[in-house]
Amino acid sequence: MSRNLQAVPITQEAINGLAELIDASGEPDKLINQGLCGRFHNRATLDIEGAPGISVFHSVSFSMPFKMEMMERHPHGSQAFLPMQEGEYLVVLAADNDGKPDTPRAFIAGAGQGVNIGRNVWHGVLCPLSDPGLFMVVDRVTDGPNLEEHWFDTPFTINR
Repeated sequence: MSRNLQAVPITQEAINGLAELIDASGEPDKLINQGLCGRFHNRATLDIEGAPGISVFHSVSFSMPFKMEMMERHPHGSQAFLPMQEGEYLVVLAADNDGKPDTPRAFIAGAGQGVNIGRNVWHGVLCPLSDPGLFMVVDRVTDGPNLEEHWFDTPFTINR
């Protein structure tokens, strides 16, 4: 038995309060490099206790429908996922409800769309929908615990 979720295209409005969409939408804030490069300035806020770092994650790819059995969160820092590939990836977010995820919401992010997940926001595992599943991740690299997991009694099946 499982519960069903429908994944929809990601937008900033849909993830407000949980995460920030990092992309180059709209007009650039300023032009640099003799007008040849648009700078989309300060698209996400790092909220990290301790030292921030940049890592590279290489994940196997997943397919839809996706069976989500658990979510995780990071109490000591935000976590930004920046794809280094052209394919889509699944983003699942949930607010906290007394130490457990509230009702999850599923989104499809595409090429050129990064996501900065807020501190203490429940999220699904990194879930690229095509290979190579390569992401730059900006998050807390300081030693010490910064991961909490919640396993569902009844998993969710996420469809497009």
